[in-house]
Amino acid sequence: MKNMQQMMKQVKKMQQEMQKAQEELKEKVVEGSAGGGAVVVKANGHKQIVDIAIKPEVVDPDDVEMIQDLVLTAVNDALRNADELIAKEMGRFTGGMNLPGLF
Repeated sequence: MKNMQQMMKQVKKMQQEMQKAQEELKEKVVEGSAGGGAVVVKANGHKQIVDIAIKPEVVDPDDVEMIQDLVLTAVNDALRNADELIAKEMGRFTGGMNLPGLF
């Protein structure tokens, strides 16, 4: 019975540490870019886009599709980087296992 109580304390401690790590992810920012840095998108560890920067020289009113493609590419790059950040930060709790719905 004592082992069960000890195990439950460890589980509770791990849950608290995971929750803290998830909260800290919101403060960590990664970025993605496209067009050699013409468009830079920043996202936090909660996969929220927090900033988009577009260099003025790539703004061509006659080629809006290019800007759209650059923004789309940069956003996807930032979100991939956020996924990598999340996997790295939370992987220490899961031992590298991918547990769907956990984070």
